[in-house]
Amino acid sequence: MTGADDTDYLSAFRTELGLPGIIDVHTHFMPDQVLRKVWAYFDSAGPLIGRAWPIAYRADEQVRLKTLRDFGVRAFTALVYPHKPNMAAWLNEWTADFAARTPDCLHTATFFPEPEAESYVAAAVQDGARVFKAHVQVGDYHPGDPLLEPVWGLLEDAQIPIVIHCGSGPAPGTHTGTEPIAGVLQRFPRLPLIIAHMGTPEYSEFLDLAEAYPNLRLDTTMVWTDFSEADAPYPIGEHSRLRSLADRILFGSDFPNIPHSYGHSVHALERLDLGDDWLRQVCYHNAATLFGIE
Repeated sequence: MTGADDTDYLSAFRTELGLPGIIDVHTHFMPDQVLRKVWAYFDSAGPLIGRAWPIAYRADEQVRLKTLRDFGVRAFTALVYPHKPNMAAWLNEWTADFAARTPDCLHTATFFPEPEAESYVAAAVQDGARVFKAHVQVGDYHPGDPLLEPVWGLLEDAQIPIVIHCGSGPAPGTHTGTEPIAGVLQRFPRLPLIIAHMGTPEYSEFLDLAEAYPNLRLDTTMVWTDFSEADAPYPIGEHSRLRSLADRILFGSDFPNIPHSYGHSVHALERLDLGDDWLRQVCYHNAATLFGIE
């Protein structure tokens, strides 16, 4: 499904479930020069990617925004992430401006383990940030770094969700996997983490963490798509736990950096056959409750 086929499919999907839209907690909007470097990395199939990864929605910012809205996406994020020091504060300035001119985007911010992190994270919270992004793989840092202690404490107190890529897919990093993030949760048990990509490929281990920590959530980004199933198939035996955690799973797509159509991201969930109520929660209601969307 692409183009008009996607639009028609997603419209029918929303109508059948009685949803006012879709909320996508895992989309990327970045400064143009940064996004183009990200696309170039995907094009090169760099070591953090590991295989050919065509970008399905390579277009100018306004075209990408119109595409999401045409698909019925009612709210989304602008996930940015630094790969080095002295970058996060500048990215936060950009995302604050983007949110101000894009009312359907949840004001997004980020951080990196550096001495200034507490200060600019506090400033972003004061400025109205509603969700943060952390990327352990790309940033190549340990989430338990002492420089992040005040950041985790601040975000736990503020109860602002953090979409965090900490699983070892698509390629393992120095500090990916459940053990580093479990150590953070032991110290900050109320931290409202959203585990990106369901924690791929450590699916079962991250479900264990979700059962142990009630504030932990997971996003569906790319999981169960044909692309993901070919490399890191989700264990069928865990479907019962997907049902029991239905109120803590959120839809994510990775738009625009996906190697398939947007509709396929939704269809991959529909074909799990976990029921209409599960789909309603995952594709809209869980995120609407979390972010206070009417």
